[in-house]
Amino acid sequence: MLNRIQEFIIGSFKLTLKGNRTYHLWMAFLTVLVLSGAFAYYRQYTEGLIVTNMRDQVSWAFYIGNFTFLVGVAAAAVLLVIPAYVYNWKPIREIAIFGELLAISAIVMCLLFVTVDIGQPLRVLELLPVIGSLNVPSSLLGWDVLVLNGYLILNVVIVGHFLYKAYFKKPYNKAFVVPLLLLSIPAAISIHTVTAFVYNGMAARPFWNASILAPRFIASAFCSGPAVMLILFQILRRTTHIRIRLEAIRKIAELMAYAMFLNLFLFGAEIFKEYYSDTDHLAHTEYLYSGLHGHTALVPFAWVSLICSVVAFILFLVPKTRMNMVTLNLGCILIWSGVYIEKGMALVIPGMTPDTLGEIYEYIPTWTEIRIGAGVFAIGFMVFTMLCKVAIPLLHDTLADPVAPGEPYPEKL
Repeated sequence: MLNRIQEFIIGSFKLTLKGNRTYHLWMAFLTVLVLSGAFAYYRQYTEGLIVTNMRDQVSWAFYIGNFTFLVGVAAAAVLLVIPAYVYNWKPIREIAIFGELLAISAIVMCLLFVTVDIGQPLRVLELLPVIGSLNVPSSLLGWDVLVLNGYLILNVVIVGHFLYKAYFKKPYNKAFVVPLLLLSIPAAISIHTVTAFVYNGMAARPFWNASILAPRFIASAFCSGPAVMLILFQILRRTTHIRIRLEAIRKIAELMAYAMFLNLFLFGAEIFKEYYSDTDHLAHTEYLYSGLHGHTALVPFAWVSLICSVVAFILFLVPKTRMNMVTLNLGCILIWSGVYIEKGMALVIPGMTPDTLGEIYEYIPTWTEIRIGAGVFAIGFMVFTMLCKVAIPLLHDTLADPVAPGEPYPEKL
């Protein structure tokens, strides 16, 4: 058994080394970003978090914003698992594994953003069960660590089983893998729910202290995550021998339209509550959307996020634009941008501004933070690329009908 596992690992690694010029240029570009991020992180490690613009007033910022966004991307894999394995819909079932691959890549990035945010990397040991002090069940951060790592292990086991069986040309064990896939549905919901609880459990942060935050996190995750998938599916369709059916793309886009409506509805409900009640807590929302005492650094980003989300919803709501590949891709980019800002700067910074003493510190990420963030994203893209490089040839016969790369989509399905 160990020999076969070793053979599978070595064989999979060899697959990642093969590719055309475009593949090697892409990997080289990602490597450059990783090295740039590593050098920036070395400076942060040696000089401390003072090289960032995080301060006592704003102690969560660029890193945690990216972490929150990527948890949603990881959770969005459930949007493929449900129609594939609950309703047994073949067009999505053929490509559901790519959702699992994206989830693995996103969780890897999440864990890296947490690592660079805590400063001293050895503090990661405190986040490990048994070795560290998770303080479960009282600590929500402890629960977040458990569900994120549990979801990562779950997806690694599922993907590993699929690829291992495919490597030796044997059918996967349905009795083993299907229950795990079904378990991944509540697990995906839990990772973003617990992340939302980390925020809204803080009574001293009124901007986050809202029971509606967890549903908003889930709704926005079902917008941004599938948007990433749709773009990736089209890239895979044009660069590999895998046909990803147009009806699968259209169904995902339709589900995204429902999620976008729910996300905007919950956003509107929260805005109504803040402005209609008009309490002192409105200061955080005012700082975000209209500025406060002359401080307007986030106002342009907040309105860009809202406009992007509304325009994307209209594009996905209208069947004609939802089925047109150009407007579909435009909508994906817009909703990704809107949610990225909403779950990043527009969530983290206003929650800490003004601070508990009423001070306003306008945070802007330094180039050190941006380079580290780009390096983390590059690692995630590299992980996803290598996983696809292994999965596609091994699962060639079980994924959607193989075709020549770049063959146009059929008009009718």
